[in-house]
Amino acid sequence: MAARHGTRTGREHVVTTDAGRSPVWPLTAWAATRLVLLLFVLKVWVFPGPDVTSDVSVIYRDWYEILRTGTFPLGDVTWQYPPAAALAILSPAVLPFLEYATAFFVLACLADLAVLALLWRAGRGTGRSPRGAWSWVVGLPLLGPTVYARYDVMVTAVAVAALLAAGRHPRVAGALVGLGALLKVWPALLLVGMRARAPWVAAALGAAGLAGLFAVTMPGAFAFLTFQRERGTEVESLGALVFHVARHFGWDGQVLLNYGSVEFLGPQVDAVSTVALALTALAFGWLLLWRLAASRFAAHTAADAAFTAVLMFTVTSRVISPQYLVWLIGLAAVCGCFRASRMRVPVVLVLAAAPVTVLEFPVYFARVVASDPVGVGLLFVRNGLLVAAALVAARALWRGTVPRGRAAGKGRLSRAGSADTPAIAP
Repeated sequence: MAARHGTRTGREHVVTTDAGRSPVWPLTAWAATRLVLLLFVLKVWVFPGPDVTSDVSVIYRDWYEILRTGTFPLGDVTWQYPPAAALAILSPAVLPFLEYATAFFVLACLADLAVLALLWRAGRGTGRSPRGAWSWVVGLPLLGPTVYARYDVMVTAVAVAALLAAGRHPRVAGALVGLGALLKVWPALLLVGMRARAPWVAAALGAAGLAGLFAVTMPGAFAFLTFQRERGTEVESLGALVFHVARHFGWDGQVLLNYGSVEFLGPQVDAVSTVALALTALAFGWLLLWRLAASRFAAHTAADAAFTAVLMFTVTSRVISPQYLVWLIGLAAVCGCFRASRMRVPVVLVLAAAPVTVLEFPVYFARVVASDPVGVGLLFVRNGLLVAAALVAARALWRGTVPRGRAAGKGRLSRAGSADTPAIAP
């Protein structure tokens, strides 16, 4: 009661500060920047480089017509998404008075606004910070109009909601993770830092139920697994840097549109793709080792772990599309909602990678495809920032959750016959 009436100085400062935070400034900044994004995707203004909206106006629209018939686009190898992605593609049907692409852009913008609302609410209170909401407001538009020309912002909204629900509503968090995983797989990684059993069970049951429903009602729900397996090394990935450099020394492969993305095809491409898969497996192995070793879990640990896991998945992937940065900025923003988060440096690195990403795609994408010095230089900078972010994040996560000298501490425990010491207390 004393804290409520402000009779304790420290608590009074916290309450006053929190109450004094107004959403006006972040909302104003959000509205201004998102208006610019909408003007670009609606082609009122023309953004430099290739048209990023064709995925929505042509590819998504074609899938929409097929999905409306009750089947997945089985004859289209570019359909490489889990079955719940159909919900995102079909979503413009809720705005039948708008043309398909326009409706999609509006819904993407609303998903963006929902993320801001979640982050702003999560940043209020003791131990919380508005830094997360501002990271989203400032960071997302640095990626340019690609943000609204893909359905990743919708998936990110589900992922952010799941992470923020994990503390108080673990079953809800798990159900949202299950939905997110069936939208675009990567939200399954959010579970890695959730210590309770409830979100894991809810995610498994929710995903299994929804997947079963799609499998029964719509043919071809899991054809995407074959299409994904046959992908090569995309020109923006970390492994692609090998071939960008090799082209200047006589490598005689090709750059072609393959399985919906621009990829390298030719000698040694399979070998580099195999190395990328091995690195992904190694990253998952490290995450498993961390989970077994970690014993200090705080309110921010789930967000820190999710951010680290998705960073690792991204940098080791055979594909690093620009929209992957939408995921990372969303998870970075969740970390920013917690004052105690250890991800400040990796968050800054990811935010720094965003403007470099918009330069490599779409602004100078032709130079990237041609492997000219400007394009290759941009890729080295962007991918270097992401690799650095992943390494720093992994180190910070380990140091923040795994006690030092744990083995020695256990040895002392055995000799002392004690079951609890500060060295290993969670």
